[in-house]
Amino acid sequence: MALPLNPGPLPGPPFTYNADLERLEIELLLEGVFRHFGFDFRSYAYGSIRRRLWKRVEAEGLKTISELQSRILHDADAMERLLLDLSVNVTTMFRDPTFYLEFREKIIPVLRTYPFIRIWHAGCSTGEEVFSMAIMLEEEGLYDRTRLYATDINDVVLQRAKQGIFPLDRMQEYTDNYIRAGGIRSFSEYYTAKYDGALFSPSLTKNVVFSQHNLVTDRSFSEFHVIFCRNVLIYFDKTLQNRVHKLFYDSLVMFGTLALGSKESLKFSEFETHYERISSVEKLYRKVH
Repeated sequence: MALPLNPGPLPGPPFTYNADLERLEIELLLEGVFRHFGFDFRSYAYGSIRRRLWKRVEAEGLKTISELQSRILHDADAMERLLLDLSVNVTTMFRDPTFYLEFREKIIPVLRTYPFIRIWHAGCSTGEEVFSMAIMLEEEGLYDRTRLYATDINDVVLQRAKQGIFPLDRMQEYTDNYIRAGGIRSFSEYYTAKYDGALFSPSLTKNVVFSQHNLVTDRSFSEFHVIFCRNVLIYFDKTLQNRVHKLFYDSLVMFGTLALGSKESLKFSEFETHYERISSVEKLYRKVH
């Protein structure tokens, strides 16, 4: 029975709404995306994926999820637009400055004990976090013996990250974050105003490997001393979160560090007892067994 319903703050279904039919349409679309393109969003949190799909329906000038499915399966450009909607691309440089302060104080001394350091930024988006870490490691004298692996499901945002160009109008915000994060130089030393943006020094990416990687379907590709996956897992359901936590656990060296986002936690996960919390405030964890 169809009932009138406003589905939420983002664009939603027109006229009447049937929850069972909508869920079927969404499941079919996600199955089609997985089979045809290899991107697996089937275990993403339903509420989040639903809002993003309806946003794309409206942007494409369509009326139903089924119409969207037809378009993306036959139009690669439409699929690229949808992928941008489904990927989480909200980030800033030195986001959560107190996190970086804790990292400098508690993790950097441990990293100094390794002859070579491997760090994985999983779900790196447009690269702000990667550049933030490269700057910190440079200031701490560790960058030359570090390899940073920056991965994301979305190749479009990876290409933006490679360019190292960020909006000039964000530089004041980034500078404030950098100072609060314990930066020891003038932040403007790291970039040049160019191409209507801030072009960051190519030296910051000389030890960065940018690569497409799907946390849902791809396996581990190395062993890491630090894994960053901040503000990504909140979009996954519990089953997928545990699958990704297993991937991270298998990818970390013993006593390696896992960095999660402010709203994420290992609590109630299958791997909670395999880590100890490094910081009482920030979501930094050490693999202990």
